[in-house]
Amino acid sequence: MDSYNAFRDAYSRVGIKAGHTLAGGARLFAQVEVPFDSANLEFRDPYDQGGSGRADGQSLRLALAGISGDAGKVMFGQQWLPYYNAIAAPVDMFSSYYSGFATYTLTRAADTLAYYSPTFGGFSFAASYSGAGGNRRSTSRIDDRRIQLTGSYALGETLLSVGMDDRGDAGYGRNRLYGAAISRTLGPFQLAAKYEYFDSGDKTPGHFASDGNRAVNLFGSYTVGRNTFKLMLADVETYGGKVLHLGVDHQHTAALKLFAEFYREEKTASVTIKRGGLSDFDARIEGGQVFLLGARYDF
Repeated sequence: MDSYNAFRDAYSRVGIKAGHTLAGGARLFAQVEVPFDSANLEFRDPYDQGGSGRADGQSLRLALAGISGDAGKVMFGQQWLPYYNAIAAPVDMFSSYYSGFATYTLTRAADTLAYYSPTFGGFSFAASYSGAGGNRRSTSRIDDRRIQLTGSYALGETLLSVGMDDRGDAGYGRNRLYGAAISRTLGPFQLAAKYEYFDSGDKTPGHFASDGNRAVNLFGSYTVGRNTFKLMLADVETYGGKVLHLGVDHQHTAALKLFAEFYREEKTASVTIKRGGLSDFDARIEGGQVFLLGARYDF
């Protein structure tokens, strides 16, 4: 791929939340978020733009409803998934479009029923089921149901989590991803690590979900004043390979954040043509590097 200069949207969205507390203390809630790809002036996810056998780009980011109370929280709809929340999120702390790629799991899926438990002596767990239709409409390209289970233990400023992402048959008999993550806050420092392993019936070397594929991530950040300096090192077999991600965030005001980042991947995972997305993914590119300046405004 030739070098280029271009704008890239970092997951802009607009949404609405609603809630109602019942007489017994339980709370009903709902949330909808619509993505806006400002670089292409389209109401769609900047990554899931359509193509690749999909009729449309992802026109909804979140669309969920649920109830929470002393027994935990239950949600149904298009939502963040438990495995991502517990395993991938601790090392996914950057501000740009190039965040969230150094993992094998999916961030969100439609037609998902999820449960999150209360915390018992530091322990908590979560589970979810995504129907085949919702999984098919996700960016995973897996046409089967998806089941996730996670467990976490918090001890002071340390959080340890384990999880399983069962992606269904997918034509290989089994397709399971196992993961573990640990994170710790030490004053101005935030440290985290993640490990993932594929147990699948796919024995073909080089496939995304080949049996034995591994992902290892190390993340660290340091905050001083309004500035946060970040570093992630990762090795994601067949999807990104060796990854270096550097960044600095400057919280200019409570609403406005400015950031600069450098991202380099050994194999193609996120680098595409100008303002391109999933349908422009081309593994023949063999990786690339990006330097970017950006801004985020929350209102």
